Amino acid sequence: MHRRRRTALVLSAAIVAAAPLLTACGNDAHPGAAAVVGGQRITVAQLETRVNEVRAAQRAATPDEAQYEQAIARTGGLTRDTLHTMVLDEVLKRAAEDAGVGVTRKDVQAFRASLEQQAGGAKGLETAWLQQYGVAPKRLDDSLRTEIAAQKLAAALGADMNTDAGKATFWKALSDASKKLDVDLNPRYGSWDVQKSSRVDAKTPWVREITAPAQPQSA
Repeated sequence: MHRRRRTALVLSAAIVAAAPLLTACGNDAHPGAAAVVGGQRITVAQLETRVNEVRAAQRAATPDEAQYEQAIARTGGLTRDTLHTMVLDEVLKRAAEDAGVGVTRKDVQAFRASLEQQAGGAKGLETAWLQQYGVAPKRLDDSLRTEIAAQKLAAALGADMNTDAGKATFWKALSDASKKLDVDLNPRYGSWDVQKSSRVDAKTPWVREITAPAQPQSA
């Protein structure tokens, strides 16, 4: 399977290094919330459920104890990565809405069918998405919907993701959406950088390149 990261989930080292920090600092005004996005809470319980789904899927996919421990080690930052994904998905959804972009069930089904064909079937695709992106099988369609939304947003913006200018245009749209949603993270998970539309650690180093849409390649 392909080695690229999910389009909307990761930040390039160049963008992380270059963009100024404009963080929306978290506070304790929302007890029990891992984050508040557009006035809606992402609860700690919801976050833990998503993380547990991935751990359960990893356990089922790797019955060998040593291999399972290796999978756990490779995804040591799963909780924070998962929260990053959950928040960024909402930011992307808002940016897509602002651009008049929508994703239909038919879009998702067609995209999934194409990926499954190249992955050697549904199981192969689920395994690849779990291993490469930390997405549990039950969340695969949601992940694909986000992927399609990112690609459609780039197209609507006229952003060529093979160029720095195109990437800047894309991330500017996400930055604008972050500001509108007033993202607020619980301090235990860091804070949200509206300029880069990414979770950042408040003090200690506890941070993923926007790539052009690409088709998976068989191994």
